[in-house]
Amino acid sequence: MRNLKIIPTILWKALFMLNFILSMIVLYPIFYFLLAKKERFPKAFRLKKSWARWIFSLPGIFTKINYITAANKLPQPAVYCANHGSYLDIIAGYLVIPNYFVSMGKKELGKVPLFRSFFKEMNILVDRKSMTGSHRAFVQAGEQLEKGNSIFLFPEGGILSNTGKLHSFKNGAFKLAIDKQVPIIPITFLNNWKLFQNGVLIRTHGRPGISRVIVHAPILTVGMTSNDLVSLRTKVYDIILNDLNNYNNKHENR
Repeated sequence: MRNLKIIPTILWKALFMLNFILSMIVLYPIFYFLLAKKERFPKAFRLKKSWARWIFSLPGIFTKINYITAANKLPQPAVYCANHGSYLDIIAGYLVIPNYFVSMGKKELGKVPLFRSFFKEMNILVDRKSMTGSHRAFVQAGEQLEKGNSIFLFPEGGILSNTGKLHSFKNGAFKLAIDKQVPIIPITFLNNWKLFQNGVLIRTHGRPGISRVIVHAPILTVGMTSNDLVSLRTKVYDIILNDLNNYNNKHENR
């Protein structure tokens, strides 16, 4: 009986992945052209947003976003910090963040065929196993902020749980915001891990549904110094954790 229940999940996940891969192949020549020159990056970004909408819509995922500050009033540049419990979070970022941004992701993404063009040119790849590589990525992120571009990252450093549990934050995002005196904007992905769970295909769940997101008000860092790093990190962590706890308490019996 349990095996029968997993069949719809496998079929849905297969549909999701097939849609993702085929659409990426179709769009690859366009992205290749747009990413060839930096002046075309804004057009590539707009295409990424449209692609993200398609990836979600076809398998039946829709977003419900609660902006504490109106989307058109969010500052640019800023550092967007989100929890990371599902691969959906990466895609959702393009639907949630209204302004142009540069995302930071693990170095391994640059080694995946086709992905290389999407991530290597326009975004920042981080080698977390190398202090030199991490520092280089930090410098690149700072340069983007100086150019007026926002940064989107996951301060947990990756998907560390398949149950949506929030893990401790690394310091990089908060040091970056303080050094450049730009706002931090917390983002909470409430239930993406329930829609597309991380892990082995036949052992994890996946289904259509509503991706629920909270985009919090900007936290200003003007006047902050390195002495404020821990308190800033704790504040952002507590905001996201509180959202997750409230959501889970309301839905634990559903």
